[in-house]
Amino acid sequence: MATGTNIRTYFQGAWHDGNVAIMNAADHGAWVGSTVFDGARYAHGVAPDLMAHCERVNRSARALMLEPTHSAQDIFDLTWQGIRLYAPDTPLYIRPMYWGIDAERSAVVPKSDSVGFCICLEEIPLAAPDATVRLTTTQFRRPVLADNVTNAKAGCLYPNNARMLVEARSKGYDNALVADAMGNVAETATANIFMVRDGVLRTPIANGTFLSGITRARHIVNLRGAGVEVREDVLNFDDFRAADEVFMSGNMAKVTPVTEFDGTHYQVGPVTRQALQLYWDWAKSSA
Repeated sequence: MATGTNIRTYFQGAWHDGNVAIMNAADHGAWVGSTVFDGARYAHGVAPDLMAHCERVNRSARALMLEPTHSAQDIFDLTWQGIRLYAPDTPLYIRPMYWGIDAERSAVVPKSDSVGFCICLEEIPLAAPDATVRLTTTQFRRPVLADNVTNAKAGCLYPNNARMLVEARSKGYDNALVADAMGNVAETATANIFMVRDGVLRTPIANGTFLSGITRARHIVNLRGAGVEVREDVLNFDDFRAADEVFMSGNMAKVTPVTEFDGTHYQVGPVTRQALQLYWDWAKSSA
């Protein structure tokens, strides 16, 4: 199933139109789950932090014991080659991917040098300017590195995120604010999280239970540069109930304001709006 439309796929040395079949039934990634990906964006004529996403997909591959077949520079160059197949104003989701093909004798361990690769580009509009979300809690938690590959953007992590979303939607909410194994706030089911209290921006400290996002890091740099105090802290659910503003940070939408957490309501405040403005100002000026 495709998320977007107007798809183009780089596979086996060439760009193809459409949602190309890339995996065989006996591939390690198809039945044991050795798949990794990354997600970047092209919009407003720029692809912010694209190289960082290309570098991270290679780190993710190695975390799943797969040796990348392309350098980050190769992926960067191929992605721009694909972007240029579209009209300049087309908003795109950029997804480079690796997966295991053959396995070692046990069948569980992938052969590190038998690796599939593709890049998928999909036309997906940016979120509407007035888009917001409402959050609730979930019984499911983020895993730790000792029991899952939390140091990778791996497909095998996402069924856990999916059940968080299903539970949240069953309660009438859009997304879930998720705890780590210690019960502290980690992120949402789909993105990193920030809160503002008394003008100070705070976000859960990266403790290895969630990916400390590329867009998250960019917001921290941008806002500190603009004079906003930003703290990475251990945060609990009561901290979020006491917040003045809350927003999600992810590649798909960059900034998504939160207007409610389980009955606690927030306005779309000045720091939230500033984060989004600073992000696109930086992206366009650094192109």
